[in-house]
Amino acid sequence: MEQQNGVRVAVQKFGRFLSGMVMPNIGAFIAWGLLTALFIPTGWLPNEKLAALVDPTLKYLLPLLIGYTGGTMVHKQRGGVIGALMTMGVIVGSNIPMLLGAMICGPLAAWILKKFDGLIEGKIKSGFEMLVNNFSLGIIGGALTIVSYIGIGPIIEKVTAILTTGVEFLVNHNLIPLANLIIEPAKILFLNNAINHGVLGPIGLNEAAQVGQSILFLLESNPGPGLGILLAYMIAGRGSARSTAPGAVLIHAVGGIHEIYFPYVLMNPKLIIAVIAGGISGTFTFSILGAGLVATPSPGSIIALAAMAPKGGLLPVLAGFIVATVVTFVIAFFMLKTTKNKGEEEDLEAAAQKMKDMKAAGKTAATDSVSNPNQAANERALNEVVGSDEADDKKAAEDVHKIVFSCDAGMGSSAMGASILRKKMKAAGSDITVINTAISDIPDDADIVITHKTLTDRAKQKAPQAEHISIDNFLKSPEYELLVERLTK
Repeated sequence: MEQQNGVRVAVQKFGRFLSGMVMPNIGAFIAWGLLTALFIPTGWLPNEKLAALVDPTLKYLLPLLIGYTGGTMVHKQRGGVIGALMTMGVIVGSNIPMLLGAMICGPLAAWILKKFDGLIEGKIKSGFEMLVNNFSLGIIGGALTIVSYIGIGPIIEKVTAILTTGVEFLVNHNLIPLANLIIEPAKILFLNNAINHGVLGPIGLNEAAQVGQSILFLLESNPGPGLGILLAYMIAGRGSARSTAPGAVLIHAVGGIHEIYFPYVLMNPKLIIAVIAGGISGTFTFSILGAGLVATPSPGSIIALAAMAPKGGLLPVLAGFIVATVVTFVIAFFMLKTTKNKGEEEDLEAAAQKMKDMKAAGKTAATDSVSNPNQAANERALNEVVGSDEADDKKAAEDVHKIVFSCDAGMGSSAMGASILRKKMKAAGSDITVINTAISDIPDDADIVITHKTLTDRAKQKAPQAEHISIDNFLKSPEYELLVERLTK
């Protein structure tokens, strides 16, 4: 089990690293997508002069932003500068958009500079620090720029050509829907951003630059499978899952925060069959209707999909979305209706309420374990699901000044959870700071870190000094009420 957790954490960290280079720059990608959709000759508002912005933005600006961001992730600002330098070499050394090259060159250049800085640390005479720092970056950066221009650019270009040919083969033979066999389960493990921005996005942009659109932008971002799951829970679900599903529908389909439906699948893992079937059906519909987008839609909202659709291409996009929703809903509805554990969610809610009532009455865990074994069992089960409120290492109320909600990208489910808890804390008269971040950006002064249970291991590695609380549902978790009561009583 520990080995499996280690592998999962390693994969999630790598995926987060890939998506972390793209997510901060997603606004630039959207801007490029809008320029493309509006002003190219086949766009909504063709304009030859404004269309001249499209190619340089894709070829130079976006890769440089990725290279700089990747460099800063490794070695802060110095890493960002040298990352952009090496990325420039790979851009000029190829004839295609170098997003994949930027993802390699940015972090690589920063890592090399970081190693050099470590070797000379403490060995520079006083007064020469700026001279050495500037010239070392310039010399090493210039050398790496030449290396990337001569060697890395052509290699990445050939690799991209092979990948593009493979994608074209799948599309031409109507096999692209099989990609959802991998994509949908990977999304549930919170690898959605890595797949969309780290893998599909760069290849899709190359295709879009050639033909004006790419189906790859729709494979992960299609909100249909998630919407089908949530609609099924609205009708056939039970307990807290059913009561929170309506709010999750709006957040998922319109807000584009796909992470909101992942816990609904994780609490009933066989529903993965429904999302896979929905994903395959939707992608098959996209394929036969020739659907595609001009750029990566982010977040994966139906509004973003419509905005990134090329002129005349909106109906095929909507058709694939609807088919994916319907297929997922039908299968998930049947599965939920035939599930055997009908009382599981109600028991969990009952345990949460009993636990809260016990605390209000001032009972201790030791007393309850003796006088009420069933209650103690409920507490233990609840703690396994919703957090560490009864953990031995929980912090005292007077030691808690900052609570951090954290998710993979730091902009979706964590922002939603932080907003909910912040309001509850304010209503209780607490001035404790509640913020949201990506797991890789958890601040050192975080006292309590709240994550989805599948991400807690990563959060513990980043912030071992903090108390960690795991939850299943960012919309409605019994842990919120328990935490507010614990910190404000």
